[in-house]
Amino acid sequence: GALILLFLFVVRVSPPGCPAPERPLEILEVPTWPVPRVHPPPAPCRANFSVAAHPDFAEMPERVRDFLLYKHCRNFRLLQDPPPDKCAGSVFLLLAIKSSPRNYERREVVRNTWGRERQVRGARLRRIFLVGTDGDPHQAFKVNRLLELEAKTYGDILQWDFQDSFFNLTLKQVLFLSWQESRCTNASFVLNGDDDVFAHTNNMVTFLQGHDPDHHLFVGHLIQNVGPIRVPWSKYYVPKLVTANERYPPYCGGGGFLLSRFTAAALRHAAPTLDIFPIDDVFLGMCLQQQGLAPASHSGVRTAGVQSPTKRLSSFDPCFYRELLLVHRFQPFEMLLMWDALSRPNLTCGQQGRVY
Repeated sequence: GALILLFLFVVRVSPPGCPAPERPLEILEVPTWPVPRVHPPPAPCRANFSVAAHPDFAEMPERVRDFLLYKHCRNFRLLQDPPPDKCAGSVFLLLAIKSSPRNYERREVVRNTWGRERQVRGARLRRIFLVGTDGDPHQAFKVNRLLELEAKTYGDILQWDFQDSFFNLTLKQVLFLSWQESRCTNASFVLNGDDDVFAHTNNMVTFLQGHDPDHHLFVGHLIQNVGPIRVPWSKYYVPKLVTANERYPPYCGGGGFLLSRFTAAALRHAAPTLDIFPIDDVFLGMCLQQQGLAPASHSGVRTAGVQSPTKRLSSFDPCFYRELLLVHRFQPFEMLLMWDALSRPNLTCGQQGRVY
């Protein structure tokens, strides 16, 4: 009788035609690198509605209102993390490239051109992309899956669960500095740039090998004697409700700049002591000023592009780029073409002046 009851019980809980799966369907492919310890996600950061009582708040553009409501938020869940050995051993130059979630084509071209992880003149290069999430929930579902696939394939995605936008670029910088403190402080130098720049990383290594990573270095396209843009239609609009100061400290254009291990540590010390500012390159200038440091100009960094000296010559001539370090605003196909041209051993150019 007991056996009969047991048989009937098994039949009830396991109906015919529905065998238990051999393994859960939700299991994804296991990464080839060790999975880091999973920490509980931070509590959602709530808006600071006290700022909404200001009489000028309602007239601000939506991006400014969002910034004011959430600028105190600095702790966000890590969605994708490079493998633990990303910075193992000696890393000479870490390529920290700011990318928007949808910019898959740009990331692919960077991986296959100047951003390839390799050794140059005996110096080791490593690459990561700094990414948030798409503001459109439907698009976010797709691109988050895309970034997950990229992370498994290349191990170069560093993604946080915050909305990727122009005013959140500063947040991306702050989170990267925090990540670097625990994962990549041994990198001698860092290239911090956008995914639409052409970086002549071979020239960068040549330039940086003449510097001490434990001394201050922060070079790029130096911008000084400027202040906030107060016209609401501008992408760079900063109202007095954000800052009443009319002058920014000196800073380097955020398209691309180089910094040393020493200076990265100084930025990490300064960032938590300052309020988040919506323009990321200006914020880093504020951090340098707080630490008693200053950015410097390098003529090989052209974040405003390259101009041909005559209409008879194309500004895309590789001879204009052979001695440079970084140029901003490249389409993916242009980046590939320029890298191919500069990699040819038979490239010949007329007399050119050195820029460093």
